[in-house]
Amino acid sequence: MPTDEQLAFELLRRTDYGRVATSMRALPFLAAARHIVVDGKVLLRMHKGYGYHQACVGSVVAYGADNLNVASAKDGQWTVQFVGVCDRVEPTNAELELFGPTPHYVDGELFDPVYLRIEPQFTTVHQLHTGHDRQLQHIL
Repeated sequence: MPTDEQLAFELLRRTDYGRVATSMRALPFLAAARHIVVDGKVLLRMHKGYGYHQACVGSVVAYGADNLNVASAKDGQWTVQFVGVCDRVEPTNAELELFGPTPHYVDGELFDPVYLRIEPQFTTVHQLHTGHDRQLQHIL
């Protein structure tokens, strides 16, 4: 039986985007990000033009993803969340390949990528099911 962290990483690999949460000027905010999992860390790609990455770097952030919009409870819905310190990184060529192509535009501006890494200190997995199937193990 996998640990919560192992299960969370496996589930995170099943979706491409999630949301990073932190605070900016003492106010909470969420920002969408593309993610990959590498060596027990979550790497993020965001649009640099918004400046959201500046609030994340050096801070404790939460990163979450789910399949709530694409699966029904009978099929096994899940959410994962990672909490940890966020740092700016330069990805390797292999990591860039895992991210895949970047968007061309975001809100009419050229997409300018910035890359962040979260080293999870705390991980949660929540599962929503109907019927007798109470574990997501059948999808792994």
